[in-house]
Amino acid sequence: MRDILDAVAAGDLSPEAAEARLRGYATTEAGRFDAARETRRGVPEAILAEGKTPTETADLAATSVETTGRAVVTRVDDETARVVQSGLPNSVDVDHDERARTLVAHAPDYDPPALDATVAVVTAGTSDAPVAGEARVVAREMGAAVEWIEDVGVAHLGRVVDVLDPIRAADVVVVAAGREGALPTVVAGLVDTPVVGLPVSTGYGFGGDGEAALAGMLQSCTVLSVVNVDAGFVAGAQAGLVARAVDAGRSAERRD
Repeated sequence: MRDILDAVAAGDLSPEAAEARLRGYATTEAGRFDAARETRRGVPEAILAEGKTPTETADLAATSVETTGRAVVTRVDDETARVVQSGLPNSVDVDHDERARTLVAHAPDYDPPALDATVAVVTAGTSDAPVAGEARVVAREMGAAVEWIEDVGVAHLGRVVDVLDPIRAADVVVVAAGREGALPTVVAGLVDTPVVGLPVSTGYGFGGDGEAALAGMLQSCTVLSVVNVDAGFVAGAQAGLVARAVDAGRSAERRD
Protein backbone atom coordinates (compact mmCIF):
# COMPACT_ATOMS: atom_id res chain seq x y z
CA MET A 1 0.00 0.00 0.00
CA ARG A 2 2.83 2.40 0.85
CA ASP A 3 4.43 1.76 -2.55
CA ILE A 4 1.14 2.64 -4.25
CA LEU A 5 0.76 5.84 -2.20
CA ASP A 6 4.34 6.84 -2.93
CA ALA A 7 3.74 6.28 -6.65
CA VAL A 8 0.64 8.50 -6.55
CA ALA A 9 2.54 11.21 -4.66
CA ALA A 10 5.33 11.07 -7.22
CA GLY A 11 2.91 11.33 -10.12
CA ASP A 12 3.83 7.89 -11.43
CA LEU A 13 0.38 6.42 -10.73
CA SER A 14 -3.03 8.00 -11.19
CA PRO A 15 -5.58 7.95 -8.36
CA GLU A 16 -7.83 5.75 -10.54
CA ALA A 17 -5.08 3.19 -11.08
CA ALA A 18 -4.24 3.25 -7.38
CA GLU A 19 -7.87 2.68 -6.44
CA ALA A 20 -8.08 -0.20 -8.91
CA ARG A 21 -5.07 -1.88 -7.30
CA LEU A 22 -6.35 -1.40 -3.77
CA ARG A 23 -10.07 -2.07 -4.26
CA GLY A 24 -10.03 -4.16 -7.41
CA TYR A 25 -12.19 -1.61 -9.23
CA ALA A 26 -12.03 2.04 -10.22
CA THR A 27 -14.87 4.48 -9.66
CA THR A 28 -15.74 6.89 -12.46
CA GLU A 29 -18.65 9.20 -13.20
CA ALA A 30 -19.93 6.58 -15.63
CA GLY A 31 -19.76 3.66 -13.19
CA ARG A 32 -17.37 1.27 -11.48
CA PHE A 33 -14.85 -0.47 -13.71
CA ASP A 34 -13.87 -3.98 -12.56
CA ALA A 35 -10.12 -3.77 -13.14
CA ALA A 36 -9.43 -7.08 -11.38
CA ARG A 37 -11.86 -9.24 -13.31
CA GLU A 38 -9.29 -10.83 -15.57
CA THR A 39 -7.05 -11.72 -12.61
CA ARG A 40 -10.01 -13.00 -10.60
CA ARG A 41 -12.02 -14.70 -13.34
CA GLY A 42 -9.73 -15.13 -16.33
CA VAL A 43 -12.07 -13.06 -18.52
CA PRO A 44 -11.33 -9.41 -19.30
CA GLU A 45 -13.84 -6.82 -18.20
CA ALA A 46 -15.70 -5.55 -21.27
CA ILE A 47 -17.57 -2.28 -21.64
CA LEU A 48 -21.03 -2.70 -23.16
CA ALA A 49 -21.60 0.50 -25.14
CA GLU A 50 -25.25 -0.29 -25.77
CA GLY A 51 -27.37 1.76 -23.37
CA LYS A 52 -24.52 4.11 -22.49
CA THR A 53 -23.82 7.54 -23.91
CA PRO A 54 -20.67 7.90 -26.03
CA THR A 55 -19.14 10.01 -23.26
CA GLU A 56 -19.85 7.38 -20.59
CA THR A 57 -18.37 4.67 -22.78
CA ALA A 58 -15.29 6.78 -23.49
CA ASP A 59 -14.83 7.50 -19.78
CA LEU A 60 -14.90 3.80 -18.92
CA ALA A 61 -12.63 2.89 -21.84
CA ALA A 62 -10.04 5.44 -20.75
CA THR A 63 -10.20 4.08 -17.20
CA SER A 64 -9.80 0.55 -18.52
CA VAL A 65 -6.66 1.45 -20.47
CA GLU A 66 -5.27 3.37 -17.51
CA THR A 67 -5.83 0.57 -14.99
CA THR A 68 -5.30 -2.58 -17.07
CA GLY A 69 -3.47 -1.42 -20.18
CA ARG A 70 -6.37 -2.45 -22.40
CA ALA A 71 -10.01 -1.69 -23.17
CA VAL A 72 -12.54 -4.03 -24.79
CA VAL A 73 -15.76 -2.34 -25.89
CA THR A 74 -18.73 -4.23 -27.36
CA ARG A 75 -21.90 -3.19 -29.22
CA VAL A 76 -20.24 0.06 -30.24
CA ASP A 77 -21.54 2.25 -33.07
CA ASP A 78 -19.43 4.51 -35.25
CA GLU A 79 -20.14 7.68 -33.28
CA THR A 80 -19.26 6.07 -29.96
CA ALA A 81 -16.10 4.56 -31.45
CA ARG A 82 -15.05 8.02 -32.60
CA VAL A 83 -15.65 9.54 -29.15
CA VAL A 84 -13.81 6.69 -27.42
CA GLN A 85 -10.81 7.00 -29.71
CA SER A 86 -10.66 10.78 -29.31
CA GLY A 87 -10.55 10.34 -25.52
CA LEU A 88 -7.49 8.09 -25.62
CA PRO A 89 -3.85 9.16 -26.00
CA ASN A 90 -2.43 9.01 -29.53
CA SER A 91 0.02 6.36 -28.36
CA VAL A 92 -2.81 3.89 -27.69
CA ASP A 93 -3.42 1.38 -30.49
CA VAL A 94 -7.12 1.19 -31.38
CA ASP A 95 -8.81 -1.52 -33.47
CA HIS A 96 -12.46 -0.82 -34.36
CA ASP A 97 -14.22 -3.72 -36.04
CA GLU A 98 -17.31 -2.11 -37.55
CA ARG A 99 -18.95 -5.39 -38.47
CA ALA A 100 -18.49 -7.04 -35.08
CA ARG A 101 -19.23 -3.68 -33.40
CA THR A 102 -16.20 -4.03 -31.15
CA LEU A 103 -13.39 -1.68 -30.24
CA VAL A 104 -10.15 -2.85 -28.64
CA ALA A 105 -7.51 -0.45 -27.34
CA HIS A 106 -4.00 -1.41 -26.20
CA ALA A 107 -1.60 0.87 -24.34
CA PRO A 108 1.96 0.97 -25.74
CA ASP A 109 3.33 -1.14 -22.86
CA TYR A 110 0.47 -3.65 -22.83
CA ASP A 111 1.68 -7.25 -23.03
CA PRO A 112 -1.14 -9.35 -24.54
CA PRO A 113 -1.66 -12.92 -23.32
CA ALA A 114 -0.70 -15.80 -25.60
CA LEU A 115 -2.14 -19.28 -25.22
CA ASP A 116 -1.01 -22.50 -26.84
CA ALA A 117 -4.57 -23.25 -27.90
CA THR A 118 -6.83 -22.61 -30.88
CA VAL A 119 -10.48 -21.55 -30.99
CA ALA A 120 -12.39 -22.16 -34.21
CA VAL A 121 -15.22 -19.67 -34.77
CA VAL A 122 -17.66 -21.02 -37.36
CA THR A 123 -20.68 -19.31 -38.88
CA ALA A 124 -23.63 -20.95 -40.61
CA GLY A 125 -24.21 -17.91 -42.82
CA THR A 126 -22.57 -14.62 -43.66
CA SER A 127 -25.37 -12.86 -41.76
CA ASP A 128 -24.19 -14.52 -38.55
CA ALA A 129 -20.74 -12.93 -38.83
CA PRO A 130 -21.35 -9.80 -36.68
CA VAL A 131 -22.24 -11.82 -33.57
CA ALA A 132 -19.59 -14.45 -34.28
CA GLY A 133 -17.09 -11.63 -34.77
CA GLU A 134 -17.67 -10.51 -31.20
CA ALA A 135 -16.83 -14.02 -30.02
CA ARG A 136 -13.68 -14.00 -32.16
CA VAL A 137 -12.46 -10.72 -30.67
CA VAL A 138 -13.00 -11.89 -27.09
CA ALA A 139 -11.28 -15.25 -27.61
CA ARG A 140 -8.38 -13.47 -29.29
CA GLU A 141 -8.08 -10.95 -26.45
CA MET A 142 -7.89 -13.84 -23.99
CA GLY A 143 -4.83 -15.08 -25.87
CA ALA A 144 -6.17 -17.87 -28.07
CA ALA A 145 -5.28 -18.30 -31.71
CA VAL A 146 -8.52 -18.01 -33.69
CA GLU A 147 -9.46 -19.92 -36.83
CA TRP A 148 -12.29 -18.10 -38.66
CA ILE A 149 -14.56 -20.28 -40.83
CA GLU A 150 -17.52 -18.55 -42.46
CA ASP A 151 -20.72 -19.53 -44.30
CA VAL A 152 -20.80 -23.33 -43.94
CA GLY A 153 -24.45 -23.84 -42.99
CA VAL A 154 -26.45 -27.03 -43.34
CA ALA A 155 -28.33 -25.94 -46.47
CA HIS A 156 -25.38 -27.62 -48.21
CA LEU A 157 -23.65 -30.12 -45.96
CA GLY A 158 -20.71 -30.30 -48.32
CA ARG A 159 -19.61 -26.85 -47.17
CA VAL A 160 -18.99 -27.91 -43.57
CA VAL A 161 -17.56 -31.27 -44.60
CA ASP A 162 -14.98 -29.43 -46.70
CA VAL A 163 -13.69 -27.53 -43.65
CA LEU A 164 -13.79 -30.33 -41.09
CA ASP A 165 -10.00 -30.59 -40.86
CA PRO A 166 -9.41 -27.09 -39.39
CA ILE A 167 -12.47 -27.46 -37.18
CA ARG A 168 -11.23 -30.77 -35.80
CA ALA A 169 -7.76 -29.32 -35.29
CA ALA A 170 -9.11 -26.63 -32.93
CA ASP A 171 -9.19 -27.12 -29.17
CA VAL A 172 -12.67 -25.62 -28.80
CA VAL A 173 -15.26 -24.56 -31.37
CA VAL A 174 -17.81 -21.74 -31.33
CA VAL A 175 -20.57 -22.29 -33.89
CA ALA A 176 -22.90 -19.36 -34.65
CA ALA A 177 -26.18 -20.01 -36.43
CA GLY A 178 -29.50 -18.29 -36.89
CA ARG A 179 -32.68 -19.59 -38.53
CA GLU A 180 -33.26 -23.08 -37.05
CA GLY A 181 -29.78 -23.24 -35.51
CA ALA A 182 -28.86 -26.67 -36.87
CA LEU A 183 -25.15 -26.23 -37.59
CA PRO A 184 -23.82 -26.54 -34.00
CA THR A 185 -25.55 -29.93 -33.65
CA VAL A 186 -24.02 -31.14 -36.91
CA VAL A 187 -20.53 -29.94 -35.96
CA ALA A 188 -20.77 -31.38 -32.44
CA GLY A 189 -21.56 -34.77 -33.95
CA LEU A 190 -18.39 -34.71 -36.03
CA VAL A 191 -15.67 -33.47 -33.64
CA ASP A 192 -14.25 -34.64 -30.31
CA THR A 193 -13.66 -31.13 -28.90
CA PRO A 194 -15.99 -28.90 -26.86
CA VAL A 195 -18.55 -27.04 -28.97
CA VAL A 196 -20.25 -23.81 -27.88
CA GLY A 197 -23.50 -23.13 -29.72
CA LEU A 198 -24.16 -19.44 -30.37
CA PRO A 199 -27.76 -18.76 -31.50
CA VAL A 200 -28.13 -15.66 -33.65
CA SER A 201 -31.24 -13.56 -34.28
CA THR A 202 -31.04 -13.90 -38.04
CA GLY A 203 -34.17 -15.14 -39.76
CA TYR A 204 -37.75 -13.99 -40.05
CA GLY A 205 -41.27 -15.02 -39.17
CA PHE A 206 -42.05 -17.42 -36.35
CA GLY A 207 -38.97 -17.92 -34.18
CA GLY A 208 -36.93 -15.65 -36.42
CA ASP A 209 -35.64 -13.55 -33.55
CA GLY A 210 -33.29 -16.32 -32.45
CA GLU A 211 -35.79 -18.30 -30.40
CA ALA A 212 -35.93 -21.15 -32.92
CA ALA A 213 -32.12 -21.31 -33.07
CA LEU A 214 -31.86 -21.30 -29.28
CA ALA A 215 -34.54 -24.00 -28.86
CA GLY A 216 -32.92 -26.18 -31.52
CA MET A 217 -29.52 -26.00 -29.85
CA LEU A 218 -30.96 -26.69 -26.39
CA GLN A 219 -32.68 -29.77 -27.82
CA SER A 220 -29.53 -30.97 -29.58
CA CYS A 221 -29.04 -34.73 -29.54
CA THR A 222 -25.26 -34.21 -29.60
CA VAL A 223 -23.32 -32.78 -26.68
CA LEU A 224 -22.76 -29.04 -26.81
CA SER A 225 -23.00 -26.00 -24.57
CA VAL A 226 -25.33 -23.16 -25.54
CA VAL A 227 -25.26 -19.45 -24.72
CA ASN A 228 -28.01 -16.87 -25.03
CA VAL A 229 -29.19 -15.36 -28.30
CA ASP A 230 -26.57 -13.01 -29.82
CA ALA A 231 -24.30 -13.52 -26.78
CA GLY A 232 -21.07 -13.35 -28.74
CA PHE A 233 -19.06 -12.08 -25.79
CA VAL A 234 -20.16 -14.99 -23.58
CA ALA A 235 -19.42 -17.57 -26.27
CA GLY A 236 -15.97 -16.11 -26.89
CA ALA A 237 -15.22 -15.93 -23.18
CA GLN A 238 -16.33 -19.52 -22.59
CA ALA A 239 -14.14 -20.69 -25.45
CA GLY A 240 -11.29 -18.61 -24.07
CA LEU A 241 -11.58 -20.29 -20.68
CA VAL A 242 -11.42 -23.71 -22.33
CA ALA A 243 -8.37 -22.52 -24.28
CA ARG A 244 -6.73 -21.40 -21.03
CA ALA A 245 -7.28 -24.84 -19.50
CA VAL A 246 -5.80 -26.50 -22.60
CA ASP A 247 -2.80 -24.18 -22.46
CA ALA A 248 -2.26 -24.92 -18.76
CA GLY A 249 -2.32 -28.64 -19.47
CA ARG A 250 0.19 -28.36 -22.27
CA SER A 251 2.46 -26.17 -20.13
CA ALA A 252 2.37 -28.79 -17.37
CA GLU A 253 3.26 -31.51 -19.88
CA ARG A 254 6.23 -29.52 -21.11
CA ARG A 255 7.48 -29.05 -17.53
CA ASP A 256 7.22 -32.79 -16.91
